[in-house]
Amino acid sequence: MQAVILAGGAGTRLRPLTTRVAKPVVTLVDRPLIVYMLEWLRRHGVDEVILCCGFGADGVRAVLGDGSRYGLRLQYVEESEPLGTAGPLALAREHLDSRFFVCNGDILTDIDLDAQLAAHDRTHARATLALVAVDDPSAYGLVGTGEDGAVTEFLEKPSEPIGAGEAWISAGAYVLEREVLDLVEAGHAVSIEREIWPALIGHGLYGHATAGYWLDIGTPARYLQASFDIITGAVEVERSRGHDGSAIGERCEIAPDAQLGELVVLGELVQVGPRASIERSVVLAGAQIGEGCVLRESIVAERAKIGAYTELEEDVVVGQDAEIAAHSRVAAGTRVDPGACL
Repeated sequence: MQAVILAGGAGTRLRPLTTRVAKPVVTLVDRPLIVYMLEWLRRHGVDEVILCCGFGADGVRAVLGDGSRYGLRLQYVEESEPLGTAGPLALAREHLDSRFFVCNGDILTDIDLDAQLAAHDRTHARATLALVAVDDPSAYGLVGTGEDGAVTEFLEKPSEPIGAGEAWISAGAYVLEREVLDLVEAGHAVSIEREIWPALIGHGLYGHATAGYWLDIGTPARYLQASFDIITGAVEVERSRGHDGSAIGERCEIAPDAQLGELVVLGELVQVGPRASIERSVVLAGAQIGEGCVLRESIVAERAKIGAYTELEEDVVVGQDAEIAAHSRVAAGTRVDPGACL
């Protein structure tokens, strides 16, 4: 079985984590973000993945290689300019067989693709969208279906309250027959949501309601949530040993009187100084947290240095190789660019 992963976005909302690093290979707990998706696809019988890249494509290729370390074959197609959410499929056309999965590259999920494929077969669909229920649909467009699962309409982000169990959105995971690619004009930006799906209503477009974990990792807050859900087991992933509400990388140096609270991720070679306190935060490889520092619900990227007795308030993101002077107080919501000195 083949799959296409759409991973061409620049990850603007996740900056500064994505300022230097392409979003697919930003570290999430202990591996590149996209690897969770590769492992999930492999568990559902996918043995070949076509990765549609844009920003930072060379860096993605350098990190992931040919996919053999993940138990599948990985091929790449690159957008020279943004082609929307359907345009990249035209680039991948020559690599694709009769049926394949398509997945958005910025989701963390454990939904059952085998059940979705079975539903696709049962309805003789041309395209089947995985649907997930959300509590707050205001940030999403809703998908309406009939009793047989056929998609009947797409609704823009609702401004009025939606009843419990009625807010179904696309999970960004599809089963497509190759013939659907005939609707995608090559060399042009095409929206799969606004152009392809509406053209298929009444012509073989179905939805499949699915349970399971699903999260769009589009912001630092969701990046933190994904990290916490991985280490607590809220999402089914191939977990490394030691994830029991925290994840401590190899060769970390943690002062005996440092305090690591709940939901903490430390990458390898992280240094935590005496009397430092870290809670609900992620500190990536090689970063240094000085004596007496306080971190709460913050992200510190690779090799950043946080000076002694500095406090990072909630929702602070410090980019790679940045330095924060001692005795600083970094206000909530601050974004520190890679290499910057404050």
